Amino acid sequence: MEKALRAYAEVLRLVRLLPKDTRAYYAKYARENFVNYREIDPSEVSHLFQRTYDHSLWVLHKYSIDKSVADKLKGLCCS
Repeated sequence: MEKALRAYAEVLRLVRLLPKDTRAYYAKYARENFVNYREIDPSEVSHLFQRTYDHSLWVLHKYSIDKSVADKLKGLCCS
């Protein structure tokens, strides 16, 4: 649970780097996904963390933001 909260906080930090008019959408999207998956089979947690990282990279790329800003999230999700 603690790792998920740290990942969520990091995703919200990345959301603040997005254009102002998109932040509310992605913050709500992230919250809904973290809430929806709070009770998940422990065997699927690592896959879900990987999806979190991959989707974050996709959004950053969409808005031409260097993926290196997601290094901390990578450390959380891909270890």
